[in-house]
Amino acid sequence: MTVVSDTEPGGAAPVLEKKRKNPGLGLARYLVIRFLLIIPTIFILISMVFFLMRITGDPISAALGGRLPPEQLAERIHAAGYDRPVILQYFDYLGNILHGDFGTTLSDNRPVTEILAQYGTSTLELVIYALIVAFAVGVPFGMIAAYKRDRLPDAFMRFFAILCYATPVFFAGLLLKLIFSVWLGWLPVAGRTSYLPELSNLRAPSGIYLLDALRAGNLTIALDVLEHAVLPAIALGLLIGGVFLRLVRTNLIGTLGSDFVEAGRSRGVSEYRLVTKHAYKPALIPIVTVMGLQIAMTLGGAILTETTFGWKGLGFMLAEYLTARDFVAVQGIVMLMAVIVAVTNFLVDVIAALIDPRVRY
Repeated sequence: MTVVSDTEPGGAAPVLEKKRKNPGLGLARYLVIRFLLIIPTIFILISMVFFLMRITGDPISAALGGRLPPEQLAERIHAAGYDRPVILQYFDYLGNILHGDFGTTLSDNRPVTEILAQYGTSTLELVIYALIVAFAVGVPFGMIAAYKRDRLPDAFMRFFAILCYATPVFFAGLLLKLIFSVWLGWLPVAGRTSYLPELSNLRAPSGIYLLDALRAGNLTIALDVLEHAVLPAIALGLLIGGVFLRLVRTNLIGTLGSDFVEAGRSRGVSEYRLVTKHAYKPALIPIVTVMGLQIAMTLGGAILTETTFGWKGLGFMLAEYLTARDFVAVQGIVMLMAVIVAVTNFLVDVIAALIDPRVRY
């Protein structure tokens, strides 16, 4: 009888072992490639913002034109270097960014980095609240819709999801304010807190008011911060929650038809237990993969949400600087948002690769 060996002549390692890929190297290569893609992404976004802002002319003429005599306007344009060729301004702008200098606002003469640091934490706090609402709405309602597939609860949940992400966030905000602030008087109309002086006097405030209130041990201020955050968080969170609901429903229905779920049914496992204990975890993987896109949607929605509720964050300030035609500030804020979206997408790719090995190859 002939014995077939899977080893090479000379006692070499098995051929199958040589051909087998190292999973760790595959993951590392995937993450390095995804990380390196951040650089051209940010570069392209910065370039697009710069040249789009220059289409309307130099920033000083856009912001101060008509409010200064022509001689003073020309003097300020020359002092800022905006009378030079656009390509030279572009390279100077890139060099300043590499040194951490994003310029100075034209309307209030403040460093753009100071604007980003002061109002960025406010937007971060709102986004966190909105994501909590989105998950609290999207995941359980999506599970109910999948469990009651093609029945009345499923139809209601699908209609609710369409209503959530099809309703303009500013309209939802105005409607919530009208009902809960004006008619019922339960919640504040606008702002972030009624205790701004107390929070401003704290040592080394973080800018996240709830965290600062808890650090100070003042539950009254913490509750006031949460009351102000309820309506903006719901208005923005429902926008993303509708997307999550549809994703969870679709993927949970697909998972419920998989082999391991059918095996559970054959062993007598109840449908409720299959949905809540076994099928929902694989169905959550697509939510992680699209979360980067939802962060971009959240930041876009934050502009309208902050403007509607007077929530002074980056979105609110972006609207203010656009009104003032302060394109230096607009460039800085838009660039920061682009960096946040790019980095968030990278982190989402990392999480997705750790959860689902199939995306690594």
